[in-house]
Amino acid sequence: MVSDGELAIAKSVDFPMELIYFNGNNKSRQELELALPGKGWGVGRIIVDNFYELSLLEDVAKEAGVKQDIFLRLSPGVDPHTHAHLTTGAQESKFGFPMAQAEEAITRAISSSFLELIGLHFHLGSQIFELSPYNQAVEIVVRFGAEMRSKYGFKLEEFSPGGGLGIAYTEDSPAPTIAEFAEVIASNLVDKAKELDLEPPRLIVEPGRSIVGQAGVALYTVGATKEITGLRKYASVDGGMADNIRPALYGSRYEAVVANKAEDQDWERVTIAGRFCESGDILIKDIDLPKLAPGDIISIPGSGAYCLSMASNYNASLKPAIVLVRDGMARLIRRRQSYEDLMSHDII
Repeated sequence: MVSDGELAIAKSVDFPMELIYFNGNNKSRQELELALPGKGWGVGRIIVDNFYELSLLEDVAKEAGVKQDIFLRLSPGVDPHTHAHLTTGAQESKFGFPMAQAEEAITRAISSSFLELIGLHFHLGSQIFELSPYNQAVEIVVRFGAEMRSKYGFKLEEFSPGGGLGIAYTEDSPAPTIAEFAEVIASNLVDKAKELDLEPPRLIVEPGRSIVGQAGVALYTVGATKEITGLRKYASVDGGMADNIRPALYGSRYEAVVANKAEDQDWERVTIAGRFCESGDILIKDIDLPKLAPGDIISIPGSGAYCLSMASNYNASLKPAIVLVRDGMARLIRRRQSYEDLMSHDII
């Protein structure tokens, strides 16, 4: 979880709050008060990201009269070889304590009467396809934990290497399997703990998009087409960057299928353009598909993760409905927004 809104959603469905690990690089006092037990909801672990939060959380816990379990988020300085906007564990990242500041963070945390430091956390980034960066980062952070044990008696009870495991958005980008990811992380952690004479800490992972990314399929209806002779043909659809910002933000690539022409062999090269007032609103550039006409349905797989959580009402557009399909049965789980929904918070 990374916001009070996500905490509220978890609370609304009676998710066990003690199982939540609360991340974020700029948590507010209100969010921390909400996270603590007592008057708040009592999340299990707060992942402290910086010195400001360390002091603020200590004050909030003191006022609440509680002792809160925490992790420290570290930036091990390892390049995960993903898009620059998806890299979160480099030294220059906005997230976490750089390793040069980590020892001071440890000493301040373990000296607090209202914070219980039980673990260390790092997160290298998102959409990672290489496993070797995890090996490097695990060694750096676990070795640091062993040094802090020797110097200050710190006990590394829990350890989180974050997540970030990529999924295949296109046929030419196969991703590591969950089993391969688990083998690298778990075996390396056990080996390092044994080497450093540490009791292996409890391992916490954040599988993220690898759970739900490929479970979602976005459906778009083709409207206008535009052919520029010798350059490009555009097919515009009834969505775009409001429901999937990733291509515009990260240059992300997707595959597509024309759902109502899946067996057609008469193909052409087109660019799938969104309907919003930005030249960068392109979902897929230069893809070979059956010849498109208004009313055709374009299906884009791999849309089950960040498309939904990053969606907006750009150009005052309405967010689409979500349908759950299982075993041949379909069920609406989020209705399409209405104009009334769009304007419900406006004060006239």
